[in-house]
Amino acid sequence: MYGLLRGTHFDAAPYLAFVRAEGEPALELGCGDVGPFLELVRQGLDVEGVDSSQDMVRRCLEKAAAEGLSPAVHHQRMEDLALDRRFRAIYLAGPTFNLLPDDATAARALGAIGRHLLPGGAALVPLWTPPPTPDDEIGRVREAVTDDGYRATFAVVGEVHDPATRTRTSRVRYELGDADGGQVLERDWILHWYASDDLARMVAEAGLTIESVTEPAPDEQVVTLRPSAAGA
Repeated sequence: MYGLLRGTHFDAAPYLAFVRAEGEPALELGCGDVGPFLELVRQGLDVEGVDSSQDMVRRCLEKAAAEGLSPAVHHQRMEDLALDRRFRAIYLAGPTFNLLPDDATAARALGAIGRHLLPGGAALVPLWTPPPTPDDEIGRVREAVTDDGYRATFAVVGEVHDPATRTRTSRVRYELGDADGGQVLERDWILHWYASDDLARMVAEAGLTIESVTEPAPDEQVVTLRPSAAGA
């Protein structure tokens, strides 16, 4: 339901350009089944994927197999990343890093990224500072129909936006059903953002250095990381 209801769409071009500039092999963290990962695979790049959702990994592999593709996709959390390969390019498509719920988890993820980068490699980490969801969006239902005819809905039903902990916790409701009934799931969707000084400290502790920071839009940043001389 995620891609169908959230309307998730990624332009693969920036990630293609990043991998082509930095070199292969490449790794997408949080590849899911609706991001740019499969487009990079279609382009013949040596790229692997990682996602914390076993269901998304399965669907990603099913979509790939339907096209005659067989990429390596791993079921792991990025903060616990433990692959037997290192990469010249590691990237997250969109602000997936914001899904890590606190600074401690983010620090572990940065450490894992550092351990999986080849000397001279680079990591691309988009970040977002999420504003509160507007009041008129709370309770608004997004609706779609699945390929097999089920009615799927998504709504934010409540939210706590806490600048002190730099978290936005949205209570979201998913529904999936037909005329005979259905299923309802409520869960907390937590987004965590980063103070620049704290991020710089965590990056340094991970043996990385910030090469550049761009701001493609208000409240958005794209951070490029490289191994530091000490951590290379």
